[in-house]
Amino acid sequence: MNFKLNEAIEVLERTPQTLEHFLVGLNKDWLLCNEGEGTWNIIEVMNHLIEGEKTNWIPRIEIILNEGESRPFPVFDRYSHLTDGNNRSIEDKMIEFKTCRAESLSKLKTLIKAEMDLELSGIHPAFGKVHIRELLSTWVVHDLTHLNQVTRIMAERYREDVGPWKEYLGILRRNKTGN
Repeated sequence: MNFKLNEAIEVLERTPQTLEHFLVGLNKDWLLCNEGEGTWNIIEVMNHLIEGEKTNWIPRIEIILNEGESRPFPVFDRYSHLTDGNNRSIEDKMIEFKTCRAESLSKLKTLIKAEMDLELSGIHPAFGKVHIRELLSTWVVHDLTHLNQVTRIMAERYREDVGPWKEYLGILRRNKTGN
């Protein structure tokens, strides 16, 4: 096993900064492009990250710590952010994401008091028994997945414009996997 809490926190702390440096100040066309029909644009990815921050990671850890396997996690609607109708700027979304993430990490540091807490388990509605270590690992990889998605979305915008170089640009050769 490779999981170490301090290393997970290193990545989780950097995600908002990475997105902020990459996205704030970009022309809206960058933020509204997607990878094709049925895929998300960057604004929708940000809305999803904010929604997950509010209702997924820390609330599930709290359920495990307070109730163990006696209460399954509520189902997380991975698409609820698509009905948001929220038209706030990327700057406002970034402030909200950074604030929520800072609160989440502060809370995480107070909730996990010992290495053995990482092996405590709860019940996921689809997967059954899961451990805090697995949930935290998933949180990190979830961030990395959406960082990757953001760069794929942006590359897709110039797919036709790169002409014959497309065959050398691995990000454009990938199969579209959606969200």
